[in-house]
Amino acid sequence: MPGGGWVVGPAVVGAPDSLALLRDYLVDVADRWFLLHEGRTSTPEEIEAAWQAMPCGDLAAPTGAFLVARSTDGSGRLGGCVGVRLVDAGSAGGPDATVCELKRMFVRPEARGSGLAARLLSAAEDAARDLGATSIRLDTRLDLVEARALYTRHGYAEVPCFTVDDPYAEIWYAKPLA
Repeated sequence: MPGGGWVVGPAVVGAPDSLALLRDYLVDVADRWFLLHEGRTSTPEEIEAAWQAMPCGDLAAPTGAFLVARSTDGSGRLGGCVGVRLVDAGSAGGPDATVCELKRMFVRPEARGSGLAARLLSAAEDAARDLGATSIRLDTRLDLVEARALYTRHGYAEVPCFTVDDPYAEIWYAKPLA
């Protein structure tokens, strides 16, 4: 479906369709990791353990936002999602900086290549601005080359590590928000 076939807007992160989309995200990134490192896909038990350890409640007002791309064909089908959450400003720019972190960026395989990822990213940046953020940051894995290319194409620059508790974070990016 072309990029114009989606409308991006806020959603309740705990709603059943949002949770299904987030589970698809988790399976996608987990399978890619396990295929790369162990030559297999994830097991249901691994997905369930990761699901229990994947916080998303902070992607809601007043300190966050969760956005989904919904098909305009009337089906209500979700094609992707992204979240933002405010983080401690002192950790990324001093006491006057307000920082948002980009989380759970995902486009379903059937919507990839349609321009939807760029639309979700732009909407996430707008949501971060609405939360008062002056910059946005993210962490990702080196093997997620499509995501890394998207971020650099849209003005994100590599920055030093800002997470210590995520074993899957391998590269970090940030962008000032005008």
